[in-house]
Amino acid sequence: MSRAKSSRKLYSTVPDKIFDVCNIIFMICLMVVTLYPFLNMFALSFNDANDSIRGSIYIWPRVWTTANYEYIFNESSVFHATLISALRTIVGTIISVFCTAMLAYTVSRQEYVLKKFVTIAFVFTMYFNGGLIPNYLLTKELGLLNNFWVYIIPGIIGVFNMIVIRSFIEGLPEGIMESARIDGAGEFTTFMRIVLPLTVPALATVSLFVAVSQWNSWFDVFLYNSSRIELSTLQYELMKILSTSNTAANSSGSAADAFASAQGNITAVTPTSIRATMTIVASVPIILVYPFLQKYFVKGMTVGGVKG
Repeated sequence: MSRAKSSRKLYSTVPDKIFDVCNIIFMICLMVVTLYPFLNMFALSFNDANDSIRGSIYIWPRVWTTANYEYIFNESSVFHATLISALRTIVGTIISVFCTAMLAYTVSRQEYVLKKFVTIAFVFTMYFNGGLIPNYLLTKELGLLNNFWVYIIPGIIGVFNMIVIRSFIEGLPEGIMESARIDGAGEFTTFMRIVLPLTVPALATVSLFVAVSQWNSWFDVFLYNSSRIELSTLQYELMKILSTSNTAANSSGSAADAFASAQGNITAVTPTSIRATMTIVASVPIILVYPFLQKYFVKGMTVGGVKG
């Protein structure tokens, strides 16, 4: 009992209390700095565009309106483009993570003779790129122009993601895989039944990276599929809307009167309000997915996997 009291006294000294207060203040400031840009975009997206020109919109709309969202979603192509974006994100993430994990498992094996050469060859591509024109010509020769698979195949292997998964696999106890081989499991069986379940934290992290990249990508649509509206993605459609809004605002000479909705009452929107609305529309799906993957980031790898 006396030991417990002395420990409480030890950890309740004045310097400790000062440290706790400073730590709390620092974390609150960090939270505010992190959340403020998103909250500001949220406020601008729901605030009347004419009123936003006055400024002083911080984290709460001054004049509420949904005109900015109505302007974006009145575009008939947005909903179909959203489906294409979701499809490329799901399919691209699954295929990319699986193929990258297979490559990572291969180059993590000490018995693989070409391990060092293959690793260097892949890392080399991180520093040197063929360039835009060679990539376009290669894509054309592969028959991927105006094709959905141009979103998936060129980026099927991520070198950085491969290094992350490989490092994770190298940290696994070798005894687990040796015991699987003793039981007669081949390399693919070992990979599917032993390695993949144990690398879930790394796979979840890489999946988030790939999913965000796929969801936010629009330049490949512009290069390879701009002539096929049915293969357009949400980001590309939003980019076109923003480009149109900027052009109209510049030509009209007044950003506040650049656009009008077709609802009967004229409601102005501006490039700034459209940009804020686009940010919210593009960010919300990823924000909703993140909590489901977060729990894997701190999950243990092989607790109790190997018994002495």
